[in-house]
Amino acid sequence: MQGIRQLLDRREVYSGRIIRVGVDQVEMESGFRTLREVVHHPGGAVALARSPEGKILFVRQPRYPLDRQLLELPAGKLDGGEDPAEAVRRELEEETGYVAERWTHLSSFYSSPGFCTELLHLYLAEGLRPGSIKPEHDEMITVESYTLEESLDLVRRGEIQDAKTILGILWARAYAVF
Repeated sequence: MQGIRQLLDRREVYSGRIIRVGVDQVEMESGFRTLREVVHHPGGAVALARSPEGKILFVRQPRYPLDRQLLELPAGKLDGGEDPAEAVRRELEEETGYVAERWTHLSSFYSSPGFCTELLHLYLAEGLRPGSIKPEHDEMITVESYTLEESLDLVRRGEIQDAKTILGILWARAYAVF
């Protein structure tokens, strides 16, 4: 890896239901030794879904680490090496109650590469029809929808602060997918 000469030591300090945390001791090309804390995450899939009315579908849900509710695109983690295309289909129906006829992969991006391995896969979902909403037992979700312009205004006003959601909205605007 550029910048790092070699890995000297690796130890796992935490292993949970979703993430693992490791501490690596590395030697830089300069000879300097340092520690790198790494959160290992299985990755996730995000749905930029066009409602039957042509609006973007969102979910509003409480986020415990922030002690507040966030407005987000429907998304979820990959389960045990799950294909992102399958995960995004599952998450859209579970969280919104919709099933999409057409899916297009738009982009894949790292959420916070300075310390985390989470790779998110953004998909455009079109041709929505009702399915059955199936939230997880600990999810308290409400579904909302906004036009692209309304969504951009929510970002401008700071009412949408979730990075994957902001990226999805900007993608929709930049590439005219809404």
